[in-house]
Amino acid sequence: MKVYAYAAKEAKSKLEKFEYELGEIGNEEVDIKVHYCGLCHSDLSMIDNDWGMSAYPLVPGHEIVGEIMNTGSEVKGLKKGDKVGMGWYSASCMHCNQCMDGKQHLCGTAEATIVGRHGGFADIVRGHWSWATLLPDRIDMAKAGPLFCGGITVFNPIVLSGVSPMDKVGIIGIGGLGHMALKFLKAWGCEVTAFTSNKSKTDALKEMGAHNVVDSTNPDELERIAGSLDFILNTTNVKLNWDAFLTTLSSQGKLHTVGAVLEPMEIPAFSMISGEKSIGGSPLGSIALTRKMLEFCVRHNIYPTVEEFNMEDVNDAIKHLHDGKARFRIVLKA
Repeated sequence: MKVYAYAAKEAKSKLEKFEYELGEIGNEEVDIKVHYCGLCHSDLSMIDNDWGMSAYPLVPGHEIVGEIMNTGSEVKGLKKGDKVGMGWYSASCMHCNQCMDGKQHLCGTAEATIVGRHGGFADIVRGHWSWATLLPDRIDMAKAGPLFCGGITVFNPIVLSGVSPMDKVGIIGIGGLGHMALKFLKAWGCEVTAFTSNKSKTDALKEMGAHNVVDSTNPDELERIAGSLDFILNTTNVKLNWDAFLTTLSSQGKLHTVGAVLEPMEIPAFSMISGEKSIGGSPLGSIALTRKMLEFCVRHNIYPTVEEFNMEDVNDAIKHLHDGKARFRIVLKA
C-alpha cells in the first residue's frame, strides 16, 4: 500500500512530498487514515536532529487523530471505521514488568511513532492496536491531536503527584504545554498561579483560568508568594533559578518537570531538606490514563487552543512554530 507523506530529506531541511510503501499489516497492527495531526516542538527537534536519533527521510507527526482503515487478524477492541488517536508511542513490548503493570509508556523498548519509522504527516500511519486510543463520541477531532502528546504529558503529573482539588499550584511557562496544564488544573479545582516572563499575557492567562499571574523574572514577586504552593509544574526547557521556585513551595511541596531542560538543574540540597520538598519528572502517560484524560476533556470541554493549517502548508506551519508565533498549538488538516 502506497503512503503519501511529507518528509525531511536531511537535518534542518524543509519538508518535501514523499511516497513510500507499507508492507503487509502485522497481526496486531492497525492502519489509521489521518484526519488531523498536531505539530509539536518535538517534531522540530527530530527534523533538525537535535537529539541525535533522527533517520532520513523523516516523516514527522505524532499527535494523530483519524479513522481505522485496516486491522490485523489479532487486533482487539477496534474495527474499521473507529475514530482513534495515537501519540508519541505506537507500540510497546506488552510483556515487560512496566507493560504488565499498566505503565506501557515506561517500556524500555517502546516504539516511538517518529523514531525509526514514519509518522503522521501523511495520509496513513500504522501502529500497534493498543496505542490506537478510541476517541470519545463527543470529542472535537480538529482539536484533539495535541492531547496525545502535550495533553497527556501535563495530565500525567497531576495524577502521579496526587494533586488535590484543594491544592495551590503553579505552572512555569504558559505555552504549548503550559496552557493545557492551566486548563486541566483549573478544572481539577486547584488555585492556579501562572509564572510568566511576559506580564503582557496577564489578561489572557486569567481568561484562560489562572487565578494569579506572577512575573517569574521578578525576585520580589516570587518572594511575595514564598511557602504558598503545594505543587509546581515546569513546562519550559530553559535554565532557570530553580532555588527561587523551590522557595515558593510549602512544606512537602513538589517541583515536577516535563520540560526537557538540557542543562543540569542546579538544586541546593538544603532547599529540599528543610521543608521535605521533592523534585520529579515524567514523560507522557499510560494508555489507560490517556483514555481517562480524554474523558476528562469531554466532561469539562477542555481542548488546546489551536491554529489550523492544511497539511500541504506544513512548511508554513513549521516556520510559524519555529518563529515563536504559535498560539498555542498547531494542527495540520489532512
